[in-house]
Amino acid sequence: MIPHPAHRPPSAARAFLTAGPGTAALAEHVLATGHGRWWSDRADRPRLVGVSCAGHTLLAGDPTALPAAALAPFAGQHVEAPDRFLPALGAAFERLTPWERMLYVHRVPVTGPQLPWGVTVRRLTPADTPALAALDPTMAWIHAGWGGPGGLAGSGRGWAAFRRDRVLAVACTRFAGSAYEDVACVTAPEERRRRLTLACVTGLTADIAARGRTASWCCSRDNRPSRLLAWTAGFRLAREYTHYATGPVSPASRLPYAA
Repeated sequence: MIPHPAHRPPSAARAFLTAGPGTAALAEHVLATGHGRWWSDRADRPRLVGVSCAGHTLLAGDPTALPAAALAPFAGQHVEAPDRFLPALGAAFERLTPWERMLYVHRVPVTGPQLPWGVTVRRLTPADTPALAALDPTMAWIHAGWGGPGGLAGSGRGWAAFRRDRVLAVACTRFAGSAYEDVACVTAPEERRRRLTLACVTGLTADIAARGRTASWCCSRDNRPSRLLAWTAGFRLAREYTHYATGPVSPASRLPYAA
């Protein structure tokens, strides 16, 4: 697969520019922010195209255009693709784990909860970069779609709960599209069940609505706390789908090929 810079998508990239909710906003996010990468099987009239950002990949086109080895760049990713890609993905990786997902769309305005004493919830600013950089490594994925702590802090698309200068919880736009912004959130383990994330999500969804867009929310079907938080924050189920977690590249697929 040939990589392309975020601002120079291959000609077939229009397959992803659907202005939809959830990870459907990923392609628009890559194009608008410069964070992520496009892929194609060839530079002219590509038969197979992809777009990746923050550990997620969307694929479209003809999965038989290249041998399975060509899919190696998508190892360790969460891949969404039509069912016709499953044989190629199964041959490319040692493991291909289906992950049932639920997509919610924000429908009901919600008032933010009362905050514990000493906690402030507000929009992130560039000055908050050090606080985001100090997050526990297990929470650092939250700013991956913005290129790191500074990118998220300066994006205007994040809200956080603070105690003094420490970030306790974050909610942010994970992928920003023209019609929908997909929301992600994290909370420090010791601060859970204090409704801090709900307060952050409430502020963020109001911001998204003020921008003339609709917030969406994706989570695992088995993640009951995330599903409950989504419902409490005013999101309602739109559809269910499956994406696939890819493992290491299969040794059997590591064969020479010509693009």
